[in-house]
Parts: sequence; C-alpha cells; structure tokens
Amino acid sequence: MTERFDYTAMGFITFDALCRPVSQIPPKGDTYFVEELTLAVSGAAGSAVIVAAKHGLKTQAVGGVGCDDMGDWVLMKLKRFGVDTELMRRCEDFPTSSSIVTTRPDGQRPALHKRGATDGFFIDDAQIDRVLNTRILHVGGVGLMNRMDDAGRTAEIMAEAKRRGVITTLDVFASTAADLPKVERLLPYTDYFIPSEEEARALSGLHENHDLAQFLLDRGAGCVILTLGAQGAFYCHRDGTAFLSPSFQVDVKCTCGCGDCFNGGFATGLHLELTPQECVQLGQASSAQNATGLGSQAGVRDLARTMEFITTTPHRRND
Repeated sequence: MTERFDYTAMGFITFDALCRPVSQIPPKGDTYFVEELTLAVSGAAGSAVIVAAKHGLKTQAVGGVGCDDMGDWVLMKLKRFGVDTELMRRCEDFPTSSSIVTTRPDGQRPALHKRGATDGFFIDDAQIDRVLNTRILHVGGVGLMNRMDDAGRTAEIMAEAKRRGVITTLDVFASTAADLPKVERLLPYTDYFIPSEEEARALSGLHENHDLAQFLLDRGAGCVILTLGAQGAFYCHRDGTAFLSPSFQVDVKCTCGCGDCFNGGFATGLHLELTPQECVQLGQASSAQNATGLGSQAGVRDLARTMEFITTTPHRRND
C-alpha cells in the first residue's frame, strides 16, 4: 500500500466553466462580452483537496468523472496539483458533473449545474483500505452522491474511519430539509461538520447560529463550524468551546468555491495541529484568497503565502 495520505477528499468533484462579470443572460440569440473566462476543478471535495495539496499535504481524491473531455480535464488538473487520482472512478453511464458559473459584478455566482458522475461512483470493499489510509478523511457533497449514500456506503466508510482513528470532516451541497436523513446517518461519525449557515438552516429549520449548531451536535457531530460568508465563521464544539471568527477584508471577485476552500484550509490546520482558532483562520484565509480570483482555489498559492495573508490582511468589522 502507498505511503499514508495526510488528507483524502471523497465526493463532489466537478468541472466548472466560469465567466465574469455577468449582470444578466443575453436575450434571444444575442451575445454579451465578458472580461474573464476560465475553467476550474471545483466541488466540496475537489476544491478542498486542491487547497490542501497547494498547502503541501499529501492528498488523494476519491470520486467519479465521466468518459468525456471534462473528465479528462479534471483528472489532468488534479494530477497537475499533485493530487493522487487512483480512486477517481470513470463512470461510463454518467457525464462528468459540470457547472456553468455566471459570476455577478458583486462576486455572487449563480450557476447552472449538470448532475453527473458524483452520483454514479462507488467504493467497493477492496478499495476501503486505500480510502482510509489517511490521517484526515473529508466527505464533501452529501446530497449529490446518490449511489454511495443510498447504499449506505458513505456511512460505512465514515464509521470505519472513526473506528481506525481517522479524523473526519463533512460538508454538504445546497442542502434542503429532504437531505437531513442522509446527513443524520453520518453525523455520529463526524468530528467536524462544516456547512454554510444557509445549508444548516435548510437542514434544521432553525435560524440562530447557536441553535443551528446545537441541533447538529445533538445528532452526533463532534464539532460544528458554520461558514457565514462576509460575517465570518462560527465554531461550536461539544466540549463547550464556541467562538465567532470575523472574516478577512478583501476585494471580492468571485465567491465560487469559497466554502469548499475553507474545508481544505481548515484541514491544513488540523494537519499542523494548530489551535481551533488557528484552524478556522486558515480556513478563512483560504476562502478569502479564493474570492480574489475567478475559479475555485484561484487565489490560493501555497502555505507560506496563506500564513502571510493571515498576518497582513485586516479583518472585516461586523457592526
């Protein structure tokens, strides 16, 4: 078996085509001109694993792509970033999960998404040891992994990860109340659950951050970290540790992938055995740098620059 990985990201890995600025879609057959257009690997697992790789962690991606040009490109880019792709499955009956992202002038990013191979990949028994040959396991994209989730395989892998002492982190994608049963099955095996505030509200029907966190802690999560966009991040651990960390003040170009990049930065902090506050700051710095470019992870370079960003960038005041 290969040398142990620092970080394994399993789940939603997507091909993105992004352009900006887009104020509206052209009517009829008209054409509007844009300033920037790029391609990126994104997703709750894809962006996270690339950020961790840029920060110097030994990483692997676990998921699915189609037998198409987008799948070829995703695998090429992951390898270029140094991410191990042995457990990236080619799903013949599915296209690669893909999005067209129309970034607004204020950085918001409405997207058109084609569901694809994230729904179709599956990890069989013979592959579980390789998946779990890692210090940290991140599962990103619950709600999009139909074959894995419906068969109970995601829960089985996370339960085995906990049994083996692997640190587990979990994220979702555009959750609705209907996704709560899938999430609830995973929370007892989750050390850190990292949804956005909007996703936690959709799952719980609650509003206040403390209530959102307690709802999820009561269902088994060891710690809940709510990403709050411009308002920062709220950390709440079952040991009673709780704090609000303000966001960094940056000029936002595109918010696509910010939460996913937070996951990779936070995991970097766990790998370095930093304090909870420092882990959250690393996540926020990764997210903030991402927002300064077009395309997920665009503004993230390496760990040294992320650490420098933390020490030189002011925080946003939440008045």
